Order: sequence, then C-alpha cells, then structure tokens
Amino acid sequence: MFAEVIVDVSTNSLDKIFDYECPENQTILLGQRVLVPFGNRTIQGYVLNLKETTNLNKNQIKQILKPLDNFAIIIPEMLNLIFELKNIYNLRIIDILHLIVPSQIRSGKVKSQTETFCYLTSFGMEHLNKIKANSKNQISACAYLKNVASESIVKLKKQFGNATINKLIEKGFVGFVTENKSRLPMQEISPNLEDDLVLTKKQMEAVNQILSKQKLVNLLFGVTGSGKTEVYMHVIKNALKNNQTAIMLVPEISLTPKTVKQFRARFGSTVAVLHSGLSDGEKYDEWFRIFNGEAKIVVGARSAIFAPLKNLGAIIIDEEHDGSYQSENNPRYETNEVAFIRAKYNNCPLVLGSATPTIESFYKAQNGSYNLITLNERINKMPLPKMQIVDMCKEFRSGNTSIFSGELINEISKSINNNEQTILFLNRRGFSSFQMCRECGYVAKCSDCDVSLVYHKEDNLLKCHYCGKKFKPLTKCPNCGNVNLKLGNTGTEKVVEELKQIFPKTPIFRMDNDTTTTKNAHAKILTEFEKTKPSILVGTQMIAKGHDFPSVTLVGILDADLSLFYSDYKANEKTYQLVTQVAGRAGRKNLEGKVVLQTFFPKHYVYNFCANYDYLRFYNKEINLRETASFPPFSKIIRVLVTSEDNELAKNLTHNLFLKFKDLRINNKTEFYFLEAMRSPHAKIKKKFRYQVLMRIKENNQNLVKQIFEISNITNKNVTVFVEVNPQNLG
Repeated sequence: MFAEVIVDVSTNSLDKIFDYECPENQTILLGQRVLVPFGNRTIQGYVLNLKETTNLNKNQIKQILKPLDNFAIIIPEMLNLIFELKNIYNLRIIDILHLIVPSQIRSGKVKSQTETFCYLTSFGMEHLNKIKANSKNQISACAYLKNVASESIVKLKKQFGNATINKLIEKGFVGFVTENKSRLPMQEISPNLEDDLVLTKKQMEAVNQILSKQKLVNLLFGVTGSGKTEVYMHVIKNALKNNQTAIMLVPEISLTPKTVKQFRARFGSTVAVLHSGLSDGEKYDEWFRIFNGEAKIVVGARSAIFAPLKNLGAIIIDEEHDGSYQSENNPRYETNEVAFIRAKYNNCPLVLGSATPTIESFYKAQNGSYNLITLNERINKMPLPKMQIVDMCKEFRSGNTSIFSGELINEISKSINNNEQTILFLNRRGFSSFQMCRECGYVAKCSDCDVSLVYHKEDNLLKCHYCGKKFKPLTKCPNCGNVNLKLGNTGTEKVVEELKQIFPKTPIFRMDNDTTTTKNAHAKILTEFEKTKPSILVGTQMIAKGHDFPSVTLVGILDADLSLFYSDYKANEKTYQLVTQVAGRAGRKNLEGKVVLQTFFPKHYVYNFCANYDYLRFYNKEINLRETASFPPFSKIIRVLVTSEDNELAKNLTHNLFLKFKDLRINNKTEFYFLEAMRSPHAKIKKKFRYQVLMRIKENNQNLVKQIFEISNITNKNVTVFVEVNPQNLG
C-alpha cells in the first residue's frame, strides 16, 4: 500500500504530493498525520490518498516512519474541500491544510488539560471509625467528601493539607480519578436554557422555505430587527432534530458573545465557539469538542467555516455583506464560496442573511440562482428610525466648527434627559488621522509603510495602523523645521474627549481596535454600556452591526462621507450598507429611534436611499451602473499583487508579468475589459514594496483565470505574488 503525502512546508517548490510506502506493521489512514523522511530530515505530513500501486521505482520510494495520531485528523469532506479550493483560488495545498487543522493541533505544543477529583471509597465509608481521634484533618476531609461525593484534589489539599490527602489515598480511604478539563471559552456566558420563541407568520414562512431546499442557497433579506436570528435558530433546531450539525457565522468577534449567549440559552453545551480571540488552550479544546462530536453547533467568525463538523445540516452566514468574510491575507478565500462547497457536499441549506445584501448576492437572488426570502418589517412592529440628514457645510457657515452639529447635540441632550442611550459612529480610530506641517505640507509617515501615522493622544504617540510601529509625535517639521503643525481628521479618541467637555456627567464608552486589544474586552465594554443609563457609546465599524440594545434611541453618524469617496467601485455600496446597519441600532425595542447623519454632501443619492431605507431603488441604480461599466457581477476583477523588500525586483517582475498578460489579452481580445500595471495605492507596507496588475475579464471564463494563475506562479524566495479574484480592498 502506498500513501500520497503533502509535507508540512509552506513553499511553492514543495507544494506537490509525494508517494510513500506504508509500513507493513502499522495501519495508515486517509487524512492521518504522519512522520516521513524528507531529504536529510524527518518532517510532518498528511495522507491525502491511499493506493495499491505507484509509478515510481521501488528504490525511489521512502517509507512512512510512523503515524502521529491513532486517528485521521482530516475528515473526508475536508479532503474534498482542499482540492476544490486549490482549483478555485490556486492556493497551496499546505496553506489550505493550515486553515483546516489549526496550529494548536499541528504543533503538538498544546495538550489537553486534566483535573484530578477525589472521592470517598467504599472501604473508607466502612472504616471511618478506624481513623485515629487525633487525626482531625483526616476525619474532616472524609466527612467533607461524604457530603459532596467528589472534589478537586487541588482544592482538598489546599483546605486540609497535602499530607492529609496523600495519607488517606495511601490508606485506601480516598480514591481519585483524572478527567480531561475543557477550557470552555466565554464560561461566564452560560444562561439558563430557554424555550423557542413563537415565530410570526413571515418568520415561519422563511423557515419552511429554507427547509424545503428549493435552492441550495437562500438569501434572507430582512430589515434590521426583523427577527432573522430566530429564523436561524429554528433552521438549526431542525438540523439537530435530524441528528445533524450546524455552523453559525458572524462577521465580528465583538458580535460573538451576544450570539453565543443566545445560542447557549437555546442549545446549551452543544454550542462551541471558534475565533481568533481565543487562547491556544481554548482553541485546542473547542476544536476537539467539535471533531469528537461533543459540540453540534459552531458559532464564530470567518475561520469557523473550516470547523470539522460531520453531517452538516445548515450553514448560516449572518451580515453576509460584511467585508470581513473575505480573507485579505494568504491564504485568500471568500467565506461564501467555502460555505457553498460545504453545503453542496452535505446537501444542506446555506442561508445568507442581511438587511443590506451585497450587490452580487442580490443579483443572484433576482436572477433565480439564490432563493430570495424577505422580512420587510421589524418584529416589534415599530417603524425604522427616522433619519435626519444634516448639512455640515451650513453648520460651518453658521460658525459651528465642532465635530458635532447643533442638531446632534440637541438630540444627545434629549436622550440623556430621557435616561436613554446614544451610539455615535465614526469610522476612524485614534485622536487624529495624521500630523502635517502647515508650511511645506510634510505628513508624518511610517518608515516601513507608505501610509500616514495616526496620532493617539491618550498614549501621546504616532502609530501605524498597518504594521503597529510607534513613534514620538513631531514637535517640528523634519523637512523645513517649522513648528506650526496641524492635526488631521478627527478620530474616536478626540470625539470622546470633546463629548466629556459637553456632557461631563454622562458615562462615555469607546470601542475600537485600540480599546479592545485585551481578551474579552469587546464583551466587557458592551456589557457595561448596556447596563449604564444614560450613556454614550462611541465606536468604529465594530459597533455598526448586530448589536441589540433596548435603550438606544439615538444614533449619530459623524462623518458619513469617509467611505463614500473611497477609490473603489464598491464605495456607494459600502456607504449604503454602513449607514443602514448603524442606523438599525436605534429604536429596536419599544422606544422610537432617530438617526442624525452628518455630511458635506446632503444631496447625494446614496443618502436619499439610506434615509428612506430603500434598498431596492439603491440596488436598481447600482446594478445599472455596474452593468454599464462592466464591473462585478458582470465581470471578474483580478488583482495580481507583487511584494518584495527589493523595490527594483518587485517593479521589474510586475512589468514582466504585465507583458505576459498583454500577450494573453491579444489571444483573448473579447474576454478582457481592462488591463493595467501600477504601483499599489499603499506602495509600501511592513518594509515591502507593492506593485499590482489589475484586470477586468468576463465573469464566466474560469479557463482564463487558470491561465492568469499559471502566469503568476513565480518561484522566487525574495518576492511574493498573490492573485486575488474580486478583492474587497484594492488598496
């Protein structure tokens, strides 16, 4: 018997499958980790196939040294997924494996945690009276165990002493058992089990449509607060009833605690959690709880789509429009695509839920590829919050140079007086987005990245939001020596500082990447905010979606234009989604909500559609623009990104690739809409220079995409070439 093995080395030259002979005295399993000789070293590998014969000569074949586990760590479905993703995204097999088998499992450094429990033996029960009267600690320890049945040996030794417990074990009075101790994430979130809520007629129709499997993919298009989560839960309950499992994805780690609480209240300990914020031990234990079938439901962010669940009965992707579902680092993939492959393999429904679906998803729903299900009113019958658009040009002309319009300050005051809560959204963290010389225009930039540094007043530092480097703030311009320096656009830190001056007695919370670096910081901030009334929460995108606070009646959007004029064909779509999502945080229970949107472009059509919550009219306008300009979903955008610490090497390789793509275009004239090479908008990040080739090609030409992959397959350790299909961010 021979095994096809991929070795655990992430290089292009070794991204190939090697044949090994299986040892006669050991059983080798498909999907098993094995130790193999490779060159002059031994290395870990994975068995991807087993076969009776090989085309290689006997003297060319080495033998597997031993299996590293007594089970197959890659389930059959995941073996299928590896080759599907390699075909679609041209990824290295080992990189896909690293998504499927986390480092905590691969490294062998993380182990199961055990705990020893003591109990009173039957011998001990019968002979308690034989313990000497002066051995008071032994008598007390036995009496304690008689009452509690069992107790942790650590706790017992702390209470009664090491010598006492050891002596009782030696005498046979006390026995012990060692059990695996699960490092359960978010242990504080263990609510009592709750019964299902009664569904409305619309919700029940949605559940029935999903379960009928009219189409594999269902787009649940429901306004904010329309009860999509309850639909998800009923679909998952049906899967469990049929002895199946389910995946529930949310876009942000900050949303996970809320979702975990809801799901544990309904489904108890069958819920597992997977996301990047867990400790190594928690990831290890949760992964094996899922792998061993103890957990039936996985809640998590993007990476949870690779959870090793068997017999999937449902996959849910909430807020499916969110950009975080697309990986922007190697290995690059789209979560929706991975979910579709898994749903197809298991013949289970895939549900994409959103109040603001991507243009591509809604287009597929309109042309019949997806099943469209609509929930067009809030579960509590309350109207969507009224949105007031404030012209900041008028505010400026009237003498108001503040971050806040007069209207917003008035509404915040009303909210405070009514003992209610306010959310203020600004998609920019820090105190100020840059530090600039007023004399010569010099802007402080990161030495390793071609981006401006952000000033953080709380730490009195300039920080790079790409590589994390920190610098002392400028006291004078290094270019011309001028001391007249200007701070750029406002960040969340500055918003909080100014709010404290206006509302000194009102608790103000801040939620952004800087305030949520510690474990469980998201949950702590949100819990404190929820129970503090009146109060104000200031935050970036992480507060814009999914949260449900009964007392939030006001949402302020401080700089809506930030995303509107971004150099991206999706700028209008992202702005509509962001404004609508953050607006949806207001008035979710029995209190009427209001939104104040501050803009310098109050007549822009996107804001008009936002104010009326008119997704259909926005979609119709946007889809017409996309079709006219041949943008997705009517084309594929391909970006070939070249990065290297050697600027000339990156530039020359980009030029050579561009010439090859030009030849490809000549042979496929009708398939290309656009081809151009350029320096990347962020020309340098983490000491690496960046160049790119951008292409727009016809949507359904997968053969052309494969040719682009082949041309871009460069083997050079000093340069990296990535190919991205329809990237979320062209920066």
